[in-house]
Order: sequence, then C-alpha cells, then structure tokens
Amino acid sequence: MRWTHCLAVGALAIALTACTTSPTGRSQLTLMSDQQLDQMGQQAFAQYQKELPSVGGAPQRYAECIASAIVDVLPERERNQNWQIRVFESEQANAFAMPGGYMGVNTGLLEIAETQDQLASVVAHEIGHVLARHANERASNQAVTQIGISALGSAAGLEGPGGEQMMAALGLGAQYGILLPFSRRHESEADSIGLMLMADAGFDPRASIALWENMSAQGGGQPPAWMSTHPSHGQRIGGLEAQMSEAMSRYEQARSAGRTPNCPRP
Repeated sequence: MRWTHCLAVGALAIALTACTTSPTGRSQLTLMSDQQLDQMGQQAFAQYQKELPSVGGAPQRYAECIASAIVDVLPERERNQNWQIRVFESEQANAFAMPGGYMGVNTGLLEIAETQDQLASVVAHEIGHVLARHANERASNQAVTQIGISALGSAAGLEGPGGEQMMAALGLGAQYGILLPFSRRHESEADSIGLMLMADAGFDPRASIALWENMSAQGGGQPPAWMSTHPSHGQRIGGLEAQMSEAMSRYEQARSAGRTPNCPRP
C-alpha cells in the first residue's frame, strides 16, 4: 500500500513538472523529450515506407508543392526542421505527420481532395498535430493513466483473479473517459491550427469544409462521437465554420502579401 501511494505521488509530481502549453494556449502534459519523439517519428516513417510503395512523379511533386508552401509560414524553429513528405499507394484516404517532420499522403486522399486547397487543409491539419506536440501528450497521458490504474487496483486489492473483471472495467472507463476524449481534443485543436496555417500560406480556408463534405459523402457510418478518436464530420465542419471569419482575414492578408501557391493537381 505504501509503495502504491508513493508511485501515485511520484506520477503526480512528474505530471506537475512536465506541463507545457499548446499553440492554442491549452495546458498539456509532455513527459518525453523532442529527441525521443523525433527518433520515434523516424522509426515509424521508415516502417511505413516498408509496408507501402511510394509514388513519385506528378503526385509527389504536387504533395511537395503544397507542403512547402505551408512549411514556409511556420515559426522559425519549426520551419527549420527537415520536413519531408511522401505519397504512398493506398486506397485509404489518409495522411499523417510525425515528430521530426515526416509526412505522408495516401493516393486515396488525392482522389477525395479535389483541389490543392482541399489537400492543403489536410496537410496543414497534420502539421498542426506536430506543432502542438500531440504525440508527446498522448503518450504521456497514456503512461500516467496506466500508472493510475495500477495504483488504484493495488490499493483496492484487485490483484487476484477476482479483481480481473473490475480492472477490465477500470481500463475501459479510462479509454472512453480519458484517452479518447483527449484524442478528439487533439483532432479539434489540429483542425484549428491547420485552418490558420493554410490561410497564412495562401490556400483558401473554405476548402477545408468542402474537403470534409467530400469525406462525409465517401465514408459510411461513423461510431458515436463519444466512442471515436475523431470528432464526427458534422462536428468538424461546425468547428471550422466557427473560425472561418478569422481564417478568411488571414487568407486575404496572405494573398495581398503575394502568397499565391499554384500546385498543379496530377
């Protein structure tokens, strides 16, 4: 019992000393170093390249053109990362960005994103995840959650077979009550960051709504929002619409400053 108490207190102490602030001003827990995250991103990117064939030519140039325009408007520290993007052959309409500047876009997404601006909304969203250090925050919260569940189980005497069902229930509660809502929060925050990034780069932010309308038309039924790691399409569109006035103002400023990306769609 004493050891469990010390473990819980130790976890709390770590959490209190590892609080940072996201680009939107939200407090977050980040226990891992940037070097650790960058290494994990490099390893994950290498694995992704082993599992899916890359696509060169016009699709690769298209993705690079869009990504470069967005990277150019990042804060200096983030802009100087070794950003790179690859197009992968996959029917899944997916994209990602990892710590260290590793980005990927699937060919399935190129079919749904009908314009450069629509694809830019996805790339900017994924870059938003990196800027907000969401991978660090998610890993940190999962680690602290597991420590808390273990400490609670020991304190309540649930170590034996009779406590397995209760521990499973605790784990399920943590998943749906802590981890998944955090993931939805990340997605909404990346939507917000990405919307402003694409506008600053000279991409029409209204295309973000068109993209999600396309995604909604292409996709089947979604699980209830409380069981999903992502907000529903309707929730995402509503969140984007609420910030569109600011995004359009930044878009007009970017266009006036000469930021007019022209990335030919293959």
